[in-house]
Amino acid sequence: MAKDKKNIKPQEVNSPGIAKYIFLGVLVLIIGYFAYTNFIKKEDVKENKNVVIDPKERIKNVKEPPFMKEGELKFIMSDKKTEIKKIDIELAENDNERMQGMMYRKSMDDNKGMLFVFDLEEPQSFWMKNTIIPLDIMYVNSKKEIVKIFKNTTPFSENSLPSEKPAIYVVEVGGGFTDRYGIKEGDMINFKKQ
Repeated sequence: MAKDKKNIKPQEVNSPGIAKYIFLGVLVLIIGYFAYTNFIKKEDVKENKNVVIDPKERIKNVKEPPFMKEGELKFIMSDKKTEIKKIDIELAENDNERMQGMMYRKSMDDNKGMLFVFDLEEPQSFWMKNTIIPLDIMYVNSKKEIVKIFKNTTPFSENSLPSEKPAIYVVEVGGGFTDRYGIKEGDMINFKKQ
């Protein structure tokens, strides 16, 4: 006997079952999106914090301070009689001037330098952060004797350059200056302000 095709009901789709799977799929996508944006991207940001930035880029828009002659300084041999070299100096006598120092200078000729004057004779320490050119750094005690020289310091270095002995003055000149003029530890300085 042939069945009447009109009486056969097509099999009904179990719509609540499929809707449940669609809902779960959408929920997984939403949770995955929030997990990615809140956790994985934060990990990427943490990694980027460790990226080294070229220090030259950090200061490329900073204007170079002009040299201002505020006195003269003589380097004298340890015999206290023979003058080695005389230079013009800019003074750094307060905290702001000492903090600025020779930062952002693009050049320093052999007839110029900077004299840092401190309130107390004690161990001092400098670094080369934001300093573009190599320097010779001389620590000088209250007797005006050079007690420590750092030659041709590394530009932009944040390594400490300690005096190792008490100092009340520090002289900074262009890198290689002490070798060019034969200045050594034990030699003296004498200076006058304008």
